[in-house]
Amino acid sequence: MPRSPMIARTVPALRRAIDSLRLRKATIALVPTMGALHDGHVSLVRAAKRRATRVIVSIFVNPTQFAPTEDFGSYPRTWKADVAKLAAENVDMIWHPAVEAVYPQGFATRIVPEGPAVVGLEDRFRPHFFGGVATVVGKLFTQCRPDIAIFGEKDFQQLRVVMQMARDLDLGVKVIGSPTVRERDGLAMSSRNVYLSAEERQVAPTLYRTMKECARRIRAGEDTEAAMAGGAEIIRAAGFTLDYFEVRNAETLGPIASTKDGPLRILVAAKLGNTRLIDNIAV
Repeated sequence: MPRSPMIARTVPALRRAIDSLRLRKATIALVPTMGALHDGHVSLVRAAKRRATRVIVSIFVNPTQFAPTEDFGSYPRTWKADVAKLAAENVDMIWHPAVEAVYPQGFATRIVPEGPAVVGLEDRFRPHFFGGVATVVGKLFTQCRPDIAIFGEKDFQQLRVVMQMARDLDLGVKVIGSPTVRERDGLAMSSRNVYLSAEERQVAPTLYRTMKECARRIRAGEDTEAAMAGGAEIIRAAGFTLDYFEVRNAETLGPIASTKDGPLRILVAAKLGNTRLIDNIAV
């Protein structure tokens, strides 16, 4: 029978709970989220449970990663449904702080990531984003003191930024990427998919289908530039406004000169109506 997870809302309460777990020699996995949980998040929780004896899920809509023109105010917030999902998965604790608990009055410190955070993908269109992500994730790691943290591969550049930060700052957290969970038609699960109209929802899987076809062509030895240009044309013809559609080194996210430049990843970001979708696949 599902049991209700403990809910911590203040740093002192969180610390007391974690101290208790540590006294019992627990290994702790953290799954950072912004709520509006879907089956992709559930897959992260299950991955965490396979790797640790206790699982903490954070639910915090982080204001510092939203630009003034973005959807912080309207971002989906489904607290009761989220708690029910996590209870069904027997999560041990939910860390659900108020903004004031994470960024108290006088807060004046930021983490400014480089490396995979400045490669001309998401950072080109959302220059504020990774500084906000790195700062809040750095705080979550120091607050929750996990042994491991699970992030979805859908946000692949974010995953690489967090991995680099944890390594560079000796945070003692093993950051693990978990495969993207998709709808039956291939659309990557995302909390922002609720913004899509019925018509847009039918078009949205074009991104995944096009990435798969481009990856197939590249693996078959076709010219990478031609394959990607053809894919970009298909995406635009379907009605998307394309931010980027690129093949990069999967580890550094740097541009490639040839298909021999290490493992490859295709990454895409595009707007369909008012909804911005991102996705990626391995080549």
